[in-house]
Amino acid sequence: MDKILILDFGAQYTQLIARRVRELNVLSLVENFDFPLEKIRELDVKGIILSGGPSSVYQTGAPLPDSRIFDAGIPVLGICYGLQVIAYQLNGEVDKSAHQEFGKAMLIVDDSADLFHGIGDVTKVWMSHADKVTKLPPGFVPIAHTDNSPIAAIKSEQRKIFGVQFHPEVIHTAKGKEVLSNFVFRVCGCRANWQPGNFIDETVQKVRETVGEGKVICAMSGGVDSAVAAVLLQKAIGSQLHAAHIDNGVMRKDESKNVVDYFRKNFDINLHYVDASDTFLKRLRGVTDPEKKRKIIGNTFIEVFENVAHDIRDVKFLAQGTLYPDVIESQSQKGPSAKIKTHHNVGGLPEVMKLKLIEPFRLLFKDEVRLVGRELGISNDIIERHPFPGPGLAVRILGEVTPEKLALLRSSDDIFIDEIRKFGIYSQIWQAFAVLLPVQSVGVMGDERTYEYTIALRAVTSQDGMTADWAQLPYELLNKVSNRIINEVRGINRVVYDVSSKPPATIEWE
Repeated sequence: MDKILILDFGAQYTQLIARRVRELNVLSLVENFDFPLEKIRELDVKGIILSGGPSSVYQTGAPLPDSRIFDAGIPVLGICYGLQVIAYQLNGEVDKSAHQEFGKAMLIVDDSADLFHGIGDVTKVWMSHADKVTKLPPGFVPIAHTDNSPIAAIKSEQRKIFGVQFHPEVIHTAKGKEVLSNFVFRVCGCRANWQPGNFIDETVQKVRETVGEGKVICAMSGGVDSAVAAVLLQKAIGSQLHAAHIDNGVMRKDESKNVVDYFRKNFDINLHYVDASDTFLKRLRGVTDPEKKRKIIGNTFIEVFENVAHDIRDVKFLAQGTLYPDVIESQSQKGPSAKIKTHHNVGGLPEVMKLKLIEPFRLLFKDEVRLVGRELGISNDIIERHPFPGPGLAVRILGEVTPEKLALLRSSDDIFIDEIRKFGIYSQIWQAFAVLLPVQSVGVMGDERTYEYTIALRAVTSQDGMTADWAQLPYELLNKVSNRIINEVRGINRVVYDVSSKPPATIEWE
């Protein structure tokens, strides 16, 4: 497949650039800004995009790419800081701007060929910069300007190097997608051949070559990523795959049974079911700190999973549903962009078990995995499931986790999701769930005093989970859910609705 490489200089929009390119059905890859030319050639990319970033090119230690990329014959597009990198490294000049430019600006197009083909004479763009190019490198010409930036876009037609001061990847730039499309197709000559079907065929072949006669074990929680990974691997290697579903005692109502029944019935997966709920709950007894809960659940999971792997002979590979954002967040960039977190879907098992990793979705985003899942025939009930935390209901019970509290929460949560589905808005919500609060209050039922627990309902809308707004659920729906919970779940006499957004709150309570 044709590929576009994005070099990351610590920009908050780097992944968004990657997404926009993939929306054009072209595979995009992200690497650190200093990725060497030799490795770039090995990837055989059709073009390179230099991301934005918070640095100034003239500062000591500013992140700069391998300068040989500009003479490699590969088309280059610099965005914001990327434009300034091009000017700086090719003997132009970049200086602090007398007037910072943040937000909307009107771009006047001076050259409508190549990058701005079909854009029009004037278009709205999104700016975010305090520096600007003050002198063009030799061989470059300006192709657009704004009132504040006389040099808002540049090109060297001979070298196929372009730069824009604005951000074409954000939705606030009216024709940003067209600008990127012009670079990807008109300048780089890419073909639109990034499709789920192509990905499946290529991955199946790669897995078969990698695994040979060996066996693969895959932890399958029933979530989107692990479910699609298991089905894809089963397609590739059949009975050589051993999927393991571990009931940790803090799953949602009937979840383990439903997951196991669905995949055994529909995909003939060699699925090992382990009920370790007693072990997990015993170790959680008396624990109230959410971080301790997470560590206990993670460590116990590793222990149980190791036992499953030990019972299967000739297991040489561990399959994980690691996604591309996981990989990028686990990398540390030079400068102000720090490593966010280290992602291992099964808590560091590769190092502990000495198994070789298979991660078929390392280059995919969540919505792309969903497309692959649909192509593989997985039902929408699995593909469109709301995110569910690794520690499960343990972090939706504030305080100690007990079988009694789990029963209250499971029933309440099941009612909430059931009514959302009946109302026809499940797919419009990013995540919805119930939380059991460590709060008891006075109520009246059948002329008798009650003193029972409170359930908090939480529903949010989001595009990526990084930010979220509380969902403005209809009063009719909330009324139905509240009445059902209080009437059907003995031990709950009060229901409240969480109307806080992220930030400042998080989606989950713990």
